[in-house]
Amino acid sequence: MKGLFKSKPKTPVDLVRQTRDLLIFIDRNSETRETKREEKFAELGKLLRELKQILYGNSEAEPVSEACAQLTQEFFRENTLRLLIICLPKLNLEARKDATQVVANLQRQQVQSRLIACDYLEANIDLMDILVSGYEDTDMALHYGAMLRECIRHQSVARYVLESEHTKKFFDFIQLPNFDISADAAATFKELMTRHKSTVAEFLSKNYDWFFAEYNGKLLESPNYITRRQAIKLLGDMLLDRSNSAVMTRYVSSRDNLRILMNLLRESSKSIQIEAFHVFKLFAANQNKPADIVGILVANRSKLLRLFADFKPDKEDEQFEADKAQVVREIAGLEPRD
Repeated sequence: MKGLFKSKPKTPVDLVRQTRDLLIFIDRNSETRETKREEKFAELGKLLRELKQILYGNSEAEPVSEACAQLTQEFFRENTLRLLIICLPKLNLEARKDATQVVANLQRQQVQSRLIACDYLEANIDLMDILVSGYEDTDMALHYGAMLRECIRHQSVARYVLESEHTKKFFDFIQLPNFDISADAAATFKELMTRHKSTVAEFLSKNYDWFFAEYNGKLLESPNYITRRQAIKLLGDMLLDRSNSAVMTRYVSSRDNLRILMNLLRESSKSIQIEAFHVFKLFAANQNKPADIVGILVANRSKLLRLFADFKPDKEDEQFEADKAQVVREIAGLEPRD
């Protein structure tokens, strides 16, 4: 007889609705008695695992696109994403991890060839304020940070974050004493500054002065070795990107920037030296060097040529050797200008 009364399996839409109802309950009822709350949290944890399984599949089955589309559509039809982000601090660690993976996956799910997550976030852009501020909370930083990185895959969302006051906060987040959080913030910052090339080029052109003052002072001249190493690598990635050519020309015309780069070339760390070289070669290759840049290079010519004489990466690299030979020729041939 038992088999006759088996409950029929829940559809993706049912699972999302039940998740939403539980999140509403948890958000509104902080005074409920302990046992009832525990039951609700346990139920929510189970639902989040099921949602994750639909989106990612499991060891026995791949995700089914129709089920993923239904789940995604229902998730963004009402405010489930907002509720999940707001209630995340109340969940236990496992539920937070599952929720983070669900949110990440939903950013990539297409419904009728549209990324509907992008439309939802554009209409609820204040959620980015919550995610960025998550870096100020040790318990939430890695979860909100992972969600944020996925959300800024959408160009309009990345533009909002870049153009808000939040960008300035990253210069401090990257220097937080907790290594995991500072590394996570650095990964998000890198994504923000490299993924959407036209948006980044426009942002850097408009905000050049304050951005590079912060970048140089807080990151390239940071007392922390890892911060300096990540910052010089990212700077090279940004300046060597064709879409940032106008910004690069401006950067390599500044004597202050050259001074910082020359200090990084003298670091004891080989990896910092190599990354600094990739930026320094842009100063040397600039065919319209301002007179003060030429003056600095000429004044330091013998030191630079001595440095480059036995300067090589750990692995053989023909491109590096060719670049170095070109830089040496440029510096050797410089004539001082009045």
